[in-house]
Amino acid sequence: MRVADGKTLMLPDRRGNNRIDSLRNIVRDPRVALLFLIPGVGNTLRVNGRAHLSVEPDLLASFAVDDKPPRSVTVIEVDAVYFQCARALVRSELWNPARHVDPKSLPSAGQILAALSHDRVGGERYDREWPGRAAQTMW
Repeated sequence: MRVADGKTLMLPDRRGNNRIDSLRNIVRDPRVALLFLIPGVGNTLRVNGRAHLSVEPDLLASFAVDDKPPRSVTVIEVDAVYFQCARALVRSELWNPARHVDPKSLPSAGQILAALSHDRVGGERYDREWPGRAAQTMW
């Protein structure tokens, strides 16, 4: 997220996100609402506004990481900013490490994909190769 000025935010659509349904929703109805969470902080910040998509080359280039620009940038004209009630976040103890689930107790992405695809996709090889794929395709 980049703060362009006192009324404008910009959010690049990075590789791996690129949710065409979300982008289509913005084109159809520009009203957006964002909820910002900061790890360890019990408050949340809500931003409401209107968005449009930009593929302007200079703007995309300004968001490049490792010479890889995003495919688009969502430009948000802010209408309202306020704190969202944080009670549910506090009650959930989301930031309490004692309440965190041990990732080893959950199935891996490869195991989930294998189960859902009847072993056509995923598995141990997927899990083993994931760190390399992620590093090569991060941006």
